[in-house]
Amino acid sequence: MANFKLILVVLAVLGLFNVVAAEVLTGSGTYDLEYIEHELQKCTVVKELDKLKESSQSTEIGFIQKTFDALFPFGPGANALLATAYISGPPNILLALIPTNIDPSSLSVLVSFAVGGLLGDVFFHLMPETFLGESHDPGHVSLVLVEEHKNTLLGLAIFFGFGAFIVLDKTMRIFGGEGGHDHSHSHSHEVEEKESASSSAVEDAPVRNLRSRSKAEKEPTESKEVAKKPQEDEISTSVKLSAYLNLIADFSHNITDGLAIAASFYISHSVGATTTLAVFFHEIPHEVGDFALLIQGGFSKSKAMGAQFVTAIGAFLGTFIGILIQYLSSVEGVDHDGHGHGESEGGLFGTSCKTGDLILPFTAGGFLYIATVGVIPEILETDSRLSRLGEIKKGIYQAFAMLLGAGMMFVISWTE
Repeated sequence: MANFKLILVVLAVLGLFNVVAAEVLTGSGTYDLEYIEHELQKCTVVKELDKLKESSQSTEIGFIQKTFDALFPFGPGANALLATAYISGPPNILLALIPTNIDPSSLSVLVSFAVGGLLGDVFFHLMPETFLGESHDPGHVSLVLVEEHKNTLLGLAIFFGFGAFIVLDKTMRIFGGEGGHDHSHSHSHEVEEKESASSSAVEDAPVRNLRSRSKAEKEPTESKEVAKKPQEDEISTSVKLSAYLNLIADFSHNITDGLAIAASFYISHSVGATTTLAVFFHEIPHEVGDFALLIQGGFSKSKAMGAQFVTAIGAFLGTFIGILIQYLSSVEGVDHDGHGHGESEGGLFGTSCKTGDLILPFTAGGFLYIATVGVIPEILETDSRLSRLGEIKKGIYQAFAMLLGAGMMFVISWTE
């Protein structure tokens, strides 16, 4: 059976070549992919492949597919907006249950799960979809026309997606003095270290100089408080600046999330659903970490929650931009008579690649940066409060959580 399938695939490729060659030789050739696909469906070999696919598919709808259908019952645009509401609303409402003194480092296992989900979405959904596409018609086989220049453009979009986050992160570090877009969940440790360092310095100085100590003991208490106040104000100002800069980075990050969701739903229902799932699991620890930073920056709990809801507007803005790009991209491929263009006329640089096709690889590059450069360093950090055995246990939990997140994405991709 395997050899028979291989022979059929080879014959199908030869049939595709014959169709294109015949059109070129007759002088009326067009490289419109929809036209080529339509002509291929008339090929006897392709019809045999369709029958083989139909016989191997189960007629029952799986639980995962039923769930996705229930959560996203509309068209691509409406589903994208609904998905954006899913990733923006519940994580922010969850903040009402979070205590203001939460230690963000306690979320390391949940962060690991989110990283696994993001990487799983990139490698099991976004990357394959970017270069190979997905069959949108379950009754027909999916054939891929390989274009080297188009693949180069798609790879360039991945690079620019990765690079855009480097620029954003670097900008936030320059103006903030620390990581802006990495959504660090260890700010509380940094503040504690600064406070402990300053207190130890105050305690150690009298030990080095006994005369100074005796002299300082005679001074009024008020003068000591005045001396400490500038240092406390300096620390408070730094934390506040980090909090505001993190809000800006969060808003920008949410725009890319919205772009990703819009692009994925216009690719297919399943890719949109899995991308939404990956973003959702990433948003929970991300929102909690940002919430803790805002509290440290002097925000009340209600104001911190309000600020997080404001940044959620960025996700909707990104979704609307993504829908607009998809609409303009679809218009590019239609002439004034309502007929499709030849790809040499409607694509970028003479390829079949359109503007909307670049959003998904751009998103994949951004997700790669968030998961690897932005979040994985947090997982690699060690906690001085834990023993070596404790760090080993935490590392095992983190590895298991990451594999669980990636495995969940793999199962969804495999069963759909």
